[in-house]
Amino acid sequence: MKNALHNPFDFIKQNTIIETPSLVPEIPLYLATEITPIWQASESFLEQTGIEPPFWAFAWPGSQLIARFMLDNPHYVQNKRIWDIACGCGLAGIAAAKSNASYVLANDIDPMAITASQINADLNQIQLETTINNLIGTKPDCDLLVIGDVCYNKEMADTIIPWLLECSQYCDVWLCDPGRHYAPKLELKILAQDHVPTTLELESQLSRKTTLFSLSNKTTPQT
Repeated sequence: MKNALHNPFDFIKQNTIIETPSLVPEIPLYLATEITPIWQASESFLEQTGIEPPFWAFAWPGSQLIARFMLDNPHYVQNKRIWDIACGCGLAGIAAAKSNASYVLANDIDPMAITASQINADLNQIQLETTINNLIGTKPDCDLLVIGDVCYNKEMADTIIPWLLECSQYCDVWLCDPGRHYAPKLELKILAQDHVPTTLELESQLSRKTTLFSLSNKTTPQT
């Protein structure tokens, strides 16, 4: 474990196993099967490196539904430039690449999430570009911006939702939310909805009703 604490690739591979998310069995990922061990290991890693808690070690409901919708409806994604914001394990970006997007950028401010996304992209034999830069507040350089599971506290929602609405003037924007309290209270177009299996440790329930919203009225498939 000592060497792994200084090598994020080793840390991820030693604390996860290859699993497939419940909603997306086509995409294998390096995921944690138990919450407490990975969290405790990450706390040790955090003390030495300043790395954030291991949100990247789980396929959260929002990213699962985004990925499922892309794989089932590739015409919304193919030949388009995709930004996967707050990418975590990279699931949504990987699904976009598998759906023949012309370009995929996986973005997260946690360097461990970027490493996890790269490892998972390699596992699925696809190419992702990654960046750790904070893109919140910037003008999107993409056709479709996707983001999920980010409305878990007021500060986060108050920062991200206005930016997403601004981005919707320039590109399609999809927001996927599993019923968080701070999700936007707006009339939004629903693209998909499902009960996504989760765990009691992560969500205190066995599934969450998760909704994929479009924040723009011009979400159209590639013709």
